[in-house]
Amino acid sequence: MSELTVQDSTAAFAAVRGERGRRSRVPAWLRWGTWVPTLITFVIAAALWQLLAIANPYVIPTLDAIALSLIQNPEMYWSNSLTTLLEVVVGAATGILAGFLLAVIMSEFQIIERAVMPLVVIVMVTPIVAIAPALVVAFGFGMVPKFIVTGLVVFFPMLVNSLAGLRDVDQRALDVFKTLHASRWETFRELRFPGSMPYVFAGLRIALPLAVVGAAVAEFVAAGQQAGLGSLVTTSAAQANLPVTWASIALLCLLGVLLIAVLALVRKRVLWWSDDQITARG
Repeated sequence: MSELTVQDSTAAFAAVRGERGRRSRVPAWLRWGTWVPTLITFVIAAALWQLLAIANPYVIPTLDAIALSLIQNPEMYWSNSLTTLLEVVVGAATGILAGFLLAVIMSEFQIIERAVMPLVVIVMVTPIVAIAPALVVAFGFGMVPKFIVTGLVVFFPMLVNSLAGLRDVDQRALDVFKTLHASRWETFRELRFPGSMPYVFAGLRIALPLAVVGAAVAEFVAAGQQAGLGSLVTTSAAQANLPVTWASIALLCLLGVLLIAVLALVRKRVLWWSDDQITARG
């Protein structure tokens, strides 16, 4: 009797594991539990927005007015979106690269960290709105101040996360590398750099949305070229053109969402081993 019970339990366990395996092979976006709650939330939010817009027409525009503005002025929105995207790409790439390289140097030489980190903290706690006009005076009225502002916004989270990842090394693996007389470069290439990738992507998840915020803030406060979605928000708000204002804000949100989506795809390709470990533990 007990032998039959054990066999039945084993078969049931195998069936459950097989069902979980079949579920895991189904793409996440095809599972109703993934997209239905999000869809319901957006439908409720859209309905509430529409009701508030109808009741307060001079405060927020209706969704159809926003959509109509996007349809009627595609070239205006497209050109300004490209300008903001350029600021995000150039500024974020510069800030991310600088943050990671400085984290590498700090992880190898602690004296550099003790010397530089206080200055980095002072720069990071300085309001970016106060820095932008000074950058315009120093670098002119072109795109350079906007690139710098965007880079500064993403620099600190990238530095902190990368430094934590480069130092979070399995001590046993590090002892093995020391036993094999591996050089600093070999240790970095084979151990520290791969091990830091989960932290780096966590930093990127914070930095990329902040890059969009930084580009918009730079367009708000850095005088000069009046282009970009941030500038469009400022000028349309000054003219009380609510549909253009909120359409520009919606495009800024969409830009941030697209960046996060691309990052998620890249992370899945690069950190496939990390996802497998999480699944195995689950």
